Amino acid sequence: MNTKKTMKSMIAAGLAVTMLAGGGATALANGNGKGNGNGKDQGRNNDNKYTTQAKNISNSKGNVNIVLNFPDVTGADVEWAMKYIASLASKRVFEGYEDGSFQPRKTITRIEALTAAVRLMGLRDQAESAEEMNSNLNFKDADHVKKQYAWATGYVAVAAENDLFLESDDKVQPDKPADRLWATTLLVKAMKLGTEAKSKMNEKLTFRDAAQIPAGSVGYVKVALEKGLIDGYEDNTFRPDRPVTRAELAALLDRTGEQLPGNGSGQDQTLVTGKLAAAPVGNVLQVENNGQYTNVVVDANAFIYRNNARVALNALVAGDTLKIRTFNGIALFVEVTTAVTNPSFSVTGLYKDMTLTAEGKIATIKIAQTVSGTVQEAVYNVAPTVSITGGSLPAADRLIELKGSNALVTEIKIY
Repeated sequence: MNTKKTMKSMIAAGLAVTMLAGGGATALANGNGKGNGNGKDQGRNNDNKYTTQAKNISNSKGNVNIVLNFPDVTGADVEWAMKYIASLASKRVFEGYEDGSFQPRKTITRIEALTAAVRLMGLRDQAESAEEMNSNLNFKDADHVKKQYAWATGYVAVAAENDLFLESDDKVQPDKPADRLWATTLLVKAMKLGTEAKSKMNEKLTFRDAAQIPAGSVGYVKVALEKGLIDGYEDNTFRPDRPVTRAELAALLDRTGEQLPGNGSGQDQTLVTGKLAAAPVGNVLQVENNGQYTNVVVDANAFIYRNNARVALNALVAGDTLKIRTFNGIALFVEVTTAVTNPSFSVTGLYKDMTLTAEGKIATIKIAQTVSGTVQEAVYNVAPTVSITGGSLPAADRLIELKGSNALVTEIKIY
């Protein structure tokens, strides 16, 4: 086998027949099916180890519980947010409750929003450190925070250190619902755009209810609009006092994270971007970025989005531009940011098997390919008018090349 052919077999992948399981796990984190109702999402158990719902994913602190799929995110009024929720959960930024629910329609509280913002900034480990957890909070309601939200003490401290509060804030008000104006200001501050916001305080907002936005907040709203974090309603209102739901905050957080340094990824998370070098083989994606190839293993419960719809792994097409979020090297969230249309492909591998139609024509063909030293098998659909060159039907383990478009083989070349 020559070098060119060997390279083809290493970097070209097939339209893998193996399909990922449909949804993430929904088993209960604490095993009793009862949420704690205080806004604290999935965290540590009494043994100071992370629990798990889907599988054990290890980091320096033990086993981490990552859940992407929530049974209560159903209905047209919230399903639009599932992509954002899965993206954030894969980064451990905004998670569900201990009973396995997400409660997308529930109004978000300030303490939940502050916690998510700190995590989005990649400061979760700092916020959960012993030093920050024992911090002195210079707020009038510090005792209430420490009593009712002891787990969040470090998050409040880190939020204060990173200018997420207004200078005039003398209370955390953890139980207070987060409204659109407060959440907008919080996320602009998380992006470290406070100075830019202050420079825009005298600009004009065109909302019909712009007069309801305090003068000292105009710049924050202006920046959020320019950055695409938030927009108005169809009646050209902003509704600054309207409470934000957990589903709505998920969208705001994800849009913000896209523009943060590191793309909102933490210590254990990695963002992989680039073009899919070839169609998936098994559960492996090969991504090309500036001539560098990276093989990414995709978890069986990963969320995969193409054209804003959740799809199976084998729906990804060579040439698609991908954004992949991994945790300790395992992909948990994959999004096609630019989809290829009418794609053509050319792959090389060892012939394994085929199926025939009732008329005796080739219906599917299976080949084996080597990816990162591992042999993976892929099955392709074959066009009725397929052409075969280089001989008759191949013998087992004979090197062949398949060419076609739109996931359909139109040419088989036998070597």
